[in-house]
Amino acid sequence: MQPDAVPTLLVTGSSGQVGFELRRSLAPLGQVVALDRNACDLSRPDDIRRVVREYRPDVIVNPAAYTAVDKAETEAELAYAINGTAAGVFAEEAKALGCLLVHYSTDYVFDGTKERAYVEADPVNPQSIYGKSKLAGEQAIAAVCGRALILRTCWVAGAHGSNFAKTILRLGKERDSLRVIADQFGAPTTASLIADVTAQIVARQWLFGDRQSFASGTYHLAAGGETTWHAYATEVLRYAKGRGVELKADANCIEAIPTPAYPLPASRPANSRLDTTLLRKTFDIHLPDWKQGVHFLLDQILP
Repeated sequence: MQPDAVPTLLVTGSSGQVGFELRRSLAPLGQVVALDRNACDLSRPDDIRRVVREYRPDVIVNPAAYTAVDKAETEAELAYAINGTAAGVFAEEAKALGCLLVHYSTDYVFDGTKERAYVEADPVNPQSIYGKSKLAGEQAIAAVCGRALILRTCWVAGAHGSNFAKTILRLGKERDSLRVIADQFGAPTTASLIADVTAQIVARQWLFGDRQSFASGTYHLAAGGETTWHAYATEVLRYAKGRGVELKADANCIEAIPTPAYPLPASRPANSRLDTTLLRKTFDIHLPDWKQGVHFLLDQILP
């Protein structure tokens, strides 16, 4: 990139939770080309090649994904096309251009049986079509051997779009009691945190840093601490009540249930905890506790 040139950053999935936040976080870094599914259908490789070759970006950021975890069990072909094949096409086009690819993956690439938080080098063993398709995307990118950053994250929630926190708020207003799973562990991670960390790395290490020393690879990105879905729901309703929201069910009205009591088509990891040490040390990143992020999220969406 020439010293006076304005960088171009191509963002997919611009109407999704992370894509929406990336439009904000990346805006100070250059010209952001934000594409939704209508502008770039990731199930069509020719669409991907066309837009990349048209805009010739300095950075491709790809948060777009097939994320309907249960529906993927009956739409495997589409899930693999969007989460797997498309990632490889982006990697090929990025390598041809000499640009950076930032891609997002998931805790679902693990089976969730480890007792401690997962590190990047742990064996993968996805138990759902969604997890398998996301792993296929990671593998497709790795096979190209270009400059790529794969960020695995978990329990994503944003002010824009649908997510667990918003669902709990709605149900807390509608019902006298709730039942929430208490034996799955992870860290609620806001879309804004993911977007801000992405922008920090892209700016420091790629756009305005030494590209030759860029630390390509796979990293875990999640908020600090850990919790369960039940404790997460409890914190959402506790904070909302403190903000004056009228609820039928407050934090004391949530029954803790085991995973088998709420059967779903796709298997969920019992342990979604991601060790973020490598990301924090490599890029000098601070990751706040999950409660701080959830409170920030709720402040955005509560009246």
